[in-house]
Amino acid sequence: MCACHLVQEVFDPGNTGYISTGKFRSLLDSHSSNLDPHKREVLLALADSREDGQICYQDFVNLMSNKRSNSFRQAILQGNRRLSSKALLEEKGLSLSQRLIRHVAYETLPREIDRKWYYDSYTCCPPPWFMITVTLLEVAFFLYNGVSLGQFVLQVTHPRYLKNSLVYHPQLRAQAWRYLTYIFMHAGIEHLGLNVVLQLLVGVPLEMVHGATRIGLVYVAGVVAGSLAVSVADMTAPVVGSSGGVYALVSAHLANIVMNWSGMKCQFKMLRMAVALICMSMEFGRAVWLRFHPSAYPPCPHPSFVAHLGGVAVGITLGVVVLRNYEQRLQDQSLWWIFVAMYTIFVLFAVFWNIFAYTLLDLKLPPPP
Repeated sequence: MCACHLVQEVFDPGNTGYISTGKFRSLLDSHSSNLDPHKREVLLALADSREDGQICYQDFVNLMSNKRSNSFRQAILQGNRRLSSKALLEEKGLSLSQRLIRHVAYETLPREIDRKWYYDSYTCCPPPWFMITVTLLEVAFFLYNGVSLGQFVLQVTHPRYLKNSLVYHPQLRAQAWRYLTYIFMHAGIEHLGLNVVLQLLVGVPLEMVHGATRIGLVYVAGVVAGSLAVSVADMTAPVVGSSGGVYALVSAHLANIVMNWSGMKCQFKMLRMAVALICMSMEFGRAVWLRFHPSAYPPCPHPSFVAHLGGVAVGITLGVVVLRNYEQRLQDQSLWWIFVAMYTIFVLFAVFWNIFAYTLLDLKLPPPP
């Protein structure tokens, strides 16, 4: 019989669904040596937050099984939350891997109770495979194209560049895979370099905390929104690069820091935010300059910069909801459904726009590559 059922038999024999806080504290005292110290702090905070002298048994089960419910979080946040005054940052004698996990916790999470929870729960299984895999694929495709074209700087100016079947091109917009695969093509090493750095410095820590599913969802949503935004707002231009996904992650992270400014304890956060914004502005400025620079293969213009803006829009909507709800069910958040509905409406609008608008507007598109 599992420990949780033993607790219920001993402390809730009547199956009322509640455990006395006095008995609960005595249980913690007698078994404190078997608990992670940070988890014990959270359990004590749960006990201290209940003014009625009772703890919901399901909250206890959720906590011990690493599945915190919204009701549990509210019990902690609305109560006294008597956590130890010793912050995770002050702990000494940590190994290199423990310091890395602690660093990631302070980089991404605004609440000490969440940082301690993540520190105790993280097992590096699975590792942050999504962002690393995407980055390696982007580098591999870039090197392959560089060798085949004989050009690594401003590859996009090569006359055979747009013939690649991964690039989004307005004449080939019926080939649906191009709305996603364009991320594996970059304008040049200067374009790839900044995207890779931002993906690894921001994307990997976020994936370590929130998991591949959630971060992958934000990234892919930013990528698709980027290409669809181009097909609506910059209809004659092709699209290359992973900036839509990168800008979705970075803008979500920066927005989360701003919204939780007092709680975020990452070092030099003002300086680092300024550096991130400067890097994003430089990359965006490069994309705008390239878009309006005389094309090497007229009448087709250079790739569009609008994908960056599509990524930012996803980041400050869907992305922020994901980052603000660590270990919480997204389907329980009303904002999540609002932004999912907005995203779905935009995708449907863009699909119909691509089907009908190009013909109705009698738009002159560049010839197929």
